[in-house]
Amino acid sequence: MAMLVVPLPPLLLDLFFTLNIVVSLMIIMIAINVTKPLEFSAFPSILLLTTMLRLALNVASTRVVLVEGHNGPAAAGKVIESFGQFVIAGNYVVGLIIFAILMIINFIVVTKGAGRVSEVIARFTLDAMPGKQMAVDADLNAGLIDQETAKRRREEVSQEADFFGSMDGASKFVRGDAIAGLLILFINIIGGLAIGMTQHDLSFAEAGEIYVLLTIGDGLVAQIPALLLSLSTAIIVTRVTTAETMSRQASSQMADPKALLIAGAILFALGVIPDMPNTIFLGFAALSGGLGFVLQRQNSERARQADAAASAQMAAAPAEIEALGWDDIEQSDTISLELGYGLVALASQEGGGTLLGRIRGVRKKLSAEMGFLLQSIRVRDNLELPPDAYKILLRGIARGKGEIRIGSELAINPGNLSVPLEGVPTKDPAFGLDAYWIQPAKRDYARMLGYTVVDASTAIATHVNMVLKENAPELLGHDETRQLLDKLAEKSPQLMEGLIPEKISLATVNQVFRNLVAEGISLRDMRSVVESLVVEVGKSKDPDELTALIRPALGRSIMQSLVDLGQTLSVITLETELEHLLSSTLQQSRKSGELVIDPKLAESLFRAIDDEKRLTEEKGLPPVLIVSPGIRPWLAKVLRSRSRGLSVLSYTEIPEDQDIKVIAKIGLNAA
Repeated sequence: MAMLVVPLPPLLLDLFFTLNIVVSLMIIMIAINVTKPLEFSAFPSILLLTTMLRLALNVASTRVVLVEGHNGPAAAGKVIESFGQFVIAGNYVVGLIIFAILMIINFIVVTKGAGRVSEVIARFTLDAMPGKQMAVDADLNAGLIDQETAKRRREEVSQEADFFGSMDGASKFVRGDAIAGLLILFINIIGGLAIGMTQHDLSFAEAGEIYVLLTIGDGLVAQIPALLLSLSTAIIVTRVTTAETMSRQASSQMADPKALLIAGAILFALGVIPDMPNTIFLGFAALSGGLGFVLQRQNSERARQADAAASAQMAAAPAEIEALGWDDIEQSDTISLELGYGLVALASQEGGGTLLGRIRGVRKKLSAEMGFLLQSIRVRDNLELPPDAYKILLRGIARGKGEIRIGSELAINPGNLSVPLEGVPTKDPAFGLDAYWIQPAKRDYARMLGYTVVDASTAIATHVNMVLKENAPELLGHDETRQLLDKLAEKSPQLMEGLIPEKISLATVNQVFRNLVAEGISLRDMRSVVESLVVEVGKSKDPDELTALIRPALGRSIMQSLVDLGQTLSVITLETELEHLLSSTLQQSRKSGELVIDPKLAESLFRAIDDEKRLTEEKGLPPVLIVSPGIRPWLAKVLRSRSRGLSVLSYTEIPEDQDIKVIAKIGLNAA
């Protein structure tokens, strides 16, 4: 700001012009070597300050040129004089033309292109911001990331939007600087000629010689840093984010031996044509062909070394045939994930694969939700599978399978989108929703349209999460039950005293726990579960009856998973006539030992319940069906596979202080 009003001597001008060039060189080197734009998040502010520095130098140098220019070319300092003489080289017309070309390159090509790219990226980044935030929330809810990681990713999304929004505005500074440079050029030439001829009695030729040289030198010493900063802006906004710097990314992708060999062949064909610059064309043809040949040799050598390493690894296996023993018979893992050889890279942490971390997150989240520790999930390759396929196995039996496209991302249609995407149509392996395999570059566009976009590792981990949740009762064995009880005995020894096996067997307790988990009741509050079991164990030894007896004592735990404290629970009920009909039918069935119910009645009842469940979900409410205690176990068991997500409760399981609101009743007419 001082330079705008305080006259500077030529020596200080030389120092500040040199500093301006050094700062511009530093900025473009940083722009080239960052791996992603956010690593240089201060760039918009730095761009503003360097632009103001350069404009202030323009003002200070213009003052010196116009006031002291009549004393000769050295009046404005050595830097301006040297740059002017270097460009002009004795011909002022050529010098003006060259300087004008430099200005046009900066103004029309670089700054205009960078400004347009900044504008487009800022708009798409802001449009895609809600989708990115939803993707972070989805990963957090699925247990694929923790709270700290979700917080960091949300901050990155916000910072990215702020950065590209700032870059959109900062590109206008660069464009304005280029326009100001053109205006200052004309002002210096016209003003210098006028001052030299009217105030210092110089001829037109003398004034033109002095002031044109000083003007071009002044403009050039300012426009070279401006061009560097414009180029830095273009580099930053055109970067495709990878784990490599721009130079490494460009060198690795352009080192294509086939492209070099073809280019060399074309240059050779041009070089043998008469009247062409044969020596230059043939020389570059030889250079391109030689470089392509060397790169091809290097690629072949790398492939040979990789094959040799694989062969050596296979040869390192024991060659002796040992006697077969019990240790050679491998038992099935409780939970395992088998991958085709094309998906093995997803599980390689050395290669940047994230699948193992996602699987650990799923196991941790489900263990916390269900209240018991899930066994380790074994991930291994299976050469019998297709390269892009995977299978999820429980106790050696396949419970889920799917196919993944490496290098693509899965854009899932939540169910209400009609805009198609450019990609391969497929189905979400976890929930069967319509989806597309798209290129990573299309990710932001798909999220902007409302699609949920996940990478390959997340798609597999979500499928694993769904399979484990649906089959949670099978994962709770006798060992897990014993561990839960032993852990409770450490804190409440009197509660566990004489319970197992005196009053009830471990197998019965295990089945009761399985029944609770199957109906979505967590075992985290193990004390309440066992206390209610101790109270009711004298009435029955049947696991299903015991489960029904202890559920009312767990009513608050059940409510906590459905509504927040103080909220009203919206429920679906059955009309009295229909409940009496079902109750009498079940009582007769228990006496005869066979369930006898009209198939048409059952099918109509289930369809009506499913319709009301869907309407309740569309209102954003948890679907809850309340029935009498006598029919609840049978109805819950039947509806578990037909209406997923529907909670079936009895009247006795609702706490007295819980407000409820009946939003639908199903009667005989509907059923």
